[in-house]
Amino acid sequence: MSYQNILHEISERTLLITINRPDKLNALNTVTISELNHVLESNMHNDDIQVVVITGSGQKAFVAGADISEFADFSGEQGRMLSKNGHQLLFNYVENYPKPVIAAVNGFALGGGFELALSCHIRVASDNAKMGFPEVTLGVIPGYGGTQRLAQLAGRGKAFELILTADMIKAEEALQLGLLNAVVPQSELMNKVNEIAEKIKSKSPAAIRHAIVAINANYTDGVDGYATEIDEFGKCFEHQDFKEGTKAFLEKRKPSFKGTAQQS
Repeated sequence: MSYQNILHEISERTLLITINRPDKLNALNTVTISELNHVLESNMHNDDIQVVVITGSGQKAFVAGADISEFADFSGEQGRMLSKNGHQLLFNYVENYPKPVIAAVNGFALGGGFELALSCHIRVASDNAKMGFPEVTLGVIPGYGGTQRLAQLAGRGKAFELILTADMIKAEEALQLGLLNAVVPQSELMNKVNEIAEKIKSKSPAAIRHAIVAINANYTDGVDGYATEIDEFGKCFEHQDFKEGTKAFLEKRKPSFKGTAQQS
């Protein structure tokens, strides 16, 4: 399927998704969110893909916010639906995606762009990247999970500061706050992302799926993360990857993981 606002390609078991609205600094609108959901959903069960990378086109912006012109005249109820749909179609969807999603933050990540990066499992940024939530300058708040994920990763105090002042931070400060996994020169961004992806791809796809569920459980209201870990740990024993991994360890060789469920 061809898309209006995104590019995608599969290479070496990695799905690379590029948000491609350079004239709008890759700002998110409802079409772009829908297309991102579609390409992710279409490839969820594609065994040829083990890692997903999301980035922005050009060298200025990852995603420089949402498309304000799209909702400037919305009512309160329309605003609620905009936020709810965004959570369901993209931001929560990415966070709970069964394959690791890496954000390659190649420039400005503001508003919805910052929220998209925060919803990814791993974040790598170029040293020119800047992040922030400018929403209060528009009379609104982050609506795609930013108030929650920023506090989870950087703490309540820093979340209050960044959201209430609308200050932008540079990549190095974001790294120090634990918002990023690595910062590299822009010319090395994709090399670093691919380096991380290659490490992941050598591991068990089945175990990685269960690890994502277990880690996210700690941040889900009403869910006992420890109980979830016990359950997900047990499920690992039902996969061929567990048999292969333990056998390879005992035979002192590299495992050959398939990621498929053990046949009963």
